[in-house]
Amino acid sequence: MTERSGILAAGNWIVDHVKLIDTWPGEETLAIIGRETQGMGGAPPNVLAGLARLGAKFPLSGAGIVGYDAAGDWILEQCAKLGIDTRLIIRTNEGPTSYTDVMNVERTGRRTFFHQRGVNALLGPESIDLAFSSAKLFHLGYLLLLDRLDQPGKSKSTAAAELLDSASSLGFITSVDVVSEESNRYPRIVLPALPHVDLVFLNEFEAGHVFSTEIRVNGKIDVNALLKTAHALISAGIRQWVIIHFPEGVLAVSRQNKTIFQPSVRLPGEKIIGSTGAGDAIAAGILLGFHDDLPMERCLEIGVCAAAASLRHPSATEGMEPVEECLRLGQEFGFRESIFGSGD
Repeated sequence: MTERSGILAAGNWIVDHVKLIDTWPGEETLAIIGRETQGMGGAPPNVLAGLARLGAKFPLSGAGIVGYDAAGDWILEQCAKLGIDTRLIIRTNEGPTSYTDVMNVERTGRRTFFHQRGVNALLGPESIDLAFSSAKLFHLGYLLLLDRLDQPGKSKSTAAAELLDSASSLGFITSVDVVSEESNRYPRIVLPALPHVDLVFLNEFEAGHVFSTEIRVNGKIDVNALLKTAHALISAGIRQWVIIHFPEGVLAVSRQNKTIFQPSVRLPGEKIIGSTGAGDAIAAGILLGFHDDLPMERCLEIGVCAAAASLRHPSATEGMEPVEECLRLGQEFGFRESIFGSGD
C-alpha cells in the first residue's frame, strides 16, 4: 500500500474583499476606505495557500464547490499559481461563489465580516471524493458555516461527523476548524464531530461557546477556564490534540494529558496591518510540522511565527513566507510572556 502524503483541505472556498477603514461607523455615518485588497478566504484556501507559502514539500489539494463565475475562475487561478491541486473542487451554476466583505479598522485591527454563503451551502458528504485522494491529512473547515454538513446526518448527529468518520476509515488523519459566531449551536454541531477528529483548532471564543464558558474575562485569559475547556474537549472524544489559539499564544493539550503553551511573537504594532486569517495561519504552521512528524512544541512555534507573518498583510496569507523566514520573526522580536507565568 502506498504511504499517504500531503494534505487535502475541504470546506468553505471564499473570496475575501478586505477593506482597511479609518473607523467603525455608526448607522447612517461615514467611514473612509484607505486601502483594499482581494484574497482567498475560508479554511481550505487559507490553510493550503499558507502551506504553499511556508514551503510545504508535500502535495496540497483542495475540495469544495465554487460557482461558474469570475470569482470561481479567480480562486482556481490562484490555486494553480500556488501549486494546489483543484481536481476535487466542483463547479456549479446553482449560485455564486461565496464571498466576504471584511471591514478592518486600521487603528485597532478589529474585523467585521459581511458574508455571502453562496454555493458553499451546497457542500455535502457526497461532494467530496475522499477515495480519490492519497493525502495523509484531511482538514475540514469551517464547522458552523457549512449548511449541509452542519445538518443531521443519516447515521450520525451531523453530516460532518459522517464525513470525518469516512475519512478516518480510509486512513486519513483528520482535523477540523470552527467559525466564530454568536449562537448556541456549538454543542449540537461541534461535539458530534470530535470523536472522529485527531486535531481540533478553535480560538478562545469558539472553545468557550462549546461549553458555555468564558475563557477571556475582563480582557485576560482565565487560565483555569482555558485548561478546563481543553480537557472537556479531550473528554468529548478528540483522538490526539486540542489546539486553542488567541492573541497571547496557543495551547495544545493531548489525549495523554500533555500540555504545551507557546506564546505569540511580540510583533511591533506598526507592523500589524490586519488579522484576517491569523487563526488559519496558525493551523497551517502546525499542520506543516505535524505532517512531517515534528514534536508539537516545534509545530506550535511554527504556527505562531506563521501567524505573525500573516499579520503584516491585510489578506489572509500574502504576508506569509518560507518557514525559516517566519521563524526569524520570533528570533528578531521574541515572544510574549507565558500566560502560565515565568515557570512555563
